[in-house]
Amino acid sequence: MTYRYIATSVAGFVQQLAVAYINHGYVFYVAGHIPPGSDADAIDRKLMDKYGVAKSRWQRARRKLLGKANVHYLRWGSFWVLLANHGDHRIFQEEKDVLRDVRREPIAFCGYSIGYRLGNDGKGHVSVRIHPTEERWLKLFMVQFGRMATVEEVEAEFARLRFEPYAPVVRQLYGVLRAVNKARKLAGLPPADWKCVRTRRRVVRPFEPEKYRRAA
Repeated sequence: MTYRYIATSVAGFVQQLAVAYINHGYVFYVAGHIPPGSDADAIDRKLMDKYGVAKSRWQRARRKLLGKANVHYLRWGSFWVLLANHGDHRIFQEEKDVLRDVRREPIAFCGYSIGYRLGNDGKGHVSVRIHPTEERWLKLFMVQFGRMATVEEVEAEFARLRFEPYAPVVRQLYGVLRAVNKARKLAGLPPADWKCVRTRRRVVRPFEPEKYRRAA
């Protein structure tokens, strides 16, 4: 069995983390960075061997029936995260001082905030949104840009934003666009069209090599 854990894009990392792991109950995590100059592969192996990460679907199902937790490992670049679901596992003792709960402390990664929240239906849902700090910077930049640019330039800038349009992200970008259009109105400029905000998320293959993604 080959356990794949190195994401080949930011979008792939976020998708795998949110949709494949957190959405299936892996809400406890430890995150960190591999120091510059370190052997990343050796650190990967050490962490995965220590916590028994590379298990088959059937092994994980058996552990779950026995009340034991399972652990996943995911890395992009130097950033790595170990995730565990509910149950008995040594990670809860070994990492007790640094273990976090994504329902209380979202994972901050490349301008995203990835967590788990209660929805309007009273049920828990994975939440992928723009990190508050990044959102403030983005709004400031876009409002300033919107006061000077043509409507076509503003719409093109929104269309090329790197954030994948998960529902919370779309709502945040609409908020940014409202601020931009308010500033443009005060400057006597026409508003940008709401359609410039992407609303359809690309489903990616998280572990697909970059060269194949470009050829697709």
